[in-house]
Amino acid sequence: MSVHVVTGAGPIGTATARLLAASGERVRVVTRSGGGPEHPLVERVAADITDADRLTELLRDARTLYNAAAPAYQDWRTAFPPLAASLLTAAERTGTDYVMLGNLYGYGPVEGPLTPGLPLRPTSDKGRVRTAMWEQALAAHEAGRVRVAEVRGSDYLGASALSLFTWTAVPAVLAGTEAVLPVGLDEAHAWSYVDDVARTLIAVGGQEGAREDGWGRAWHVPSTSELSIRALAGRLAQAAGAPDPRLRRMTPGELAEQVAGDPVTAEIPEMAYLYDRALRVDASETERVLGVRATALDLVLKELAESGS
Repeated sequence: MSVHVVTGAGPIGTATARLLAASGERVRVVTRSGGGPEHPLVERVAADITDADRLTELLRDARTLYNAAAPAYQDWRTAFPPLAASLLTAAERTGTDYVMLGNLYGYGPVEGPLTPGLPLRPTSDKGRVRTAMWEQALAAHEAGRVRVAEVRGSDYLGASALSLFTWTAVPAVLAGTEAVLPVGLDEAHAWSYVDDVARTLIAVGGQEGAREDGWGRAWHVPSTSELSIRALAGRLAQAAGAPDPRLRRMTPGELAEQVAGDPVTAEIPEMAYLYDRALRVDASETERVLGVRATALDLVLKELAESGS
C-alpha cells in the first residue's frame, strides 16, 4: 500500500494529513520537529526537507507529495527557493506526483475575478518568489520529469489558521476591543477555509491517470466568503455573541512604527493591494471538475468563535 507524504504540519499540512488518514490512506508527515496529527495511519518523521537526498528516501514508496511547508514570512526571499528546489528534485527522482500549496500573490493586481489561467505578473517580492517556484515546477512537468499541479487559496480562516484577519481582527473582536489593521477594511475579499484548502489539495492529488489535463496547471480553492474585513468581523461578532466590532486602519505613523519593530508587519505593505481593492476568486473549475465546494461561512465562523482564535 502506497503512502502519501505531507511536508509541513501547520494548519494546512495537518488538515491534509488528517483528512487523508480519515479516508483510510497511509500518510507520512515530514517536518523538522517530527510533529503532525496523531492517528494510527499517520507516520511522523523528523527531517530537514531542504535535504533533497533525505527527502528522496522518504518518497521512495510514495504515491503523492503534498507540500504545505513554508519558511517564516519574512524569510521567503532567501529560504523558499532552496526548499522548493529540494521538493522538486525529490519528486523528480522518485516519480512521485507533486501537489504544491500556492497562493494568489503571483497574479499581481488584477481587475475582476482571478481565474487559474491568468498570466502571472507579480508586483511584490513574495509574489516573484512564488511565481519562480511554480515556473520551475511547471518546466519540469512539461519536460516529462514529474507530474505537478498547484493549489492556490486566499487568506485562511479556521480555528488554527494564521492570516492577517485571524492574527489581528479575531482576538480583538472576540475580546470586544478595538482592532487596528495595516490594510484596507472595506473591499470585498476572498477567504479560504483551512479544510477546503486541504480538500482541494487531496482532490487534485487524487486525479487518476486519465485526467492528465488536471496536471501542469493551477487550481483555485473555493472561497467560503468574499466579505470585506469589516463585514466579516461583524459576522464573527454575531456568531460569538460579542459586541459590535470596532476596527480601524493604522495611520501612516503607526504603520511605520510597526514596520520598524516587527519583521512580519514589515512584509505587509507590499501586499496591501490585496486588501485595498476587491479580491475575488473564480474556483468554478474546482467545483465542476473536482467536486470541491466551499464550507458554509456560518460553520467557519462558529468554529472561530468556539476556538477563541
